[in-house]
Amino acid sequence: MKKNNLTKLLSLSLASIVTAGALVGCGSSANSDKADNGSGASGDLEVIKVAASATPHAEILEQAKSALAEQGYDLQIQIFDDYVQPNEVVESGDFDANYFQHVPYLDSFNEEHGTHLVDAGDIHYEPFGIYPGTKSSLDNLADGDVIAIPNDTTNEARALLLLQDNGLLTLKDGVGLEATVNDITDNPLNLEFQELEAAQVARVVNEVAFVVLNGNYALEAGYSVAKDSVAYESTDSVAAETYVNIIAVKEGNENDPKIQALVSVLKSDEIKKYIEDTYDGAVVFYDK
Repeated sequence: MKKNNLTKLLSLSLASIVTAGALVGCGSSANSDKADNGSGASGDLEVIKVAASATPHAEILEQAKSALAEQGYDLQIQIFDDYVQPNEVVESGDFDANYFQHVPYLDSFNEEHGTHLVDAGDIHYEPFGIYPGTKSSLDNLADGDVIAIPNDTTNEARALLLLQDNGLLTLKDGVGLEATVNDITDNPLNLEFQELEAAQVARVVNEVAFVVLNGNYALEAGYSVAKDSVAYESTDSVAAETYVNIIAVKEGNENDPKIQALVSVLKSDEIKKYIEDTYDGAVVFYDK
């Protein structure tokens, strides 16, 4: 497999993500040299302060700066390396928005912490993919072959849904993102599923027919979603729509003109092109 230069990408995919336990972490914040933490703007521009994860979120935000400046806004970005503080600083009003999470995590955080954060705009998602192991095409699967999948609730469901979308199995009606191997109702090839902790799945690539990986672990293993996977989640999949990464704000601020301007720029064709040109399928513009 060809090593991808995006191994730095740490996804929240939020999919891999998604039990609150998998998501909630502790850490310290790191100040971007672009953020001054002060109240002044550049010239007469109105400040928009956004807390973000480093990759890809802060990188994408950087691309929005010039367009926002043309509209009278100074976008200031501060990078955080945990998943708690970015929500706390938006709840407190110290920051206008954050960009690092998806709605299931936001909802869980609100419930656990008594915060009042809402989705102001859907920007991108980080897709699951099926990657070759000892076999290179799904057409070559044989009776009893083994596929390695993550064993945590959310990631296992996403893996099984992706396998179902590719005709390899059928799940119980309505099970959706709570699916487990026990919900498989039809398995014509009698495939076996090796359930592993998500970070371990890529390590058995030479021992099983295929592995199913979420974006960040695929990148860490040196895979390109676009070039190396034999299939990956589509933009209209249940998982993509559920785990799309969002701009989050405090409730009541979602219609603030500067938030609307921020979201509009992040949803622009220019940002779409940047994402497509930069992340090689590991980050997908949410075009809805």
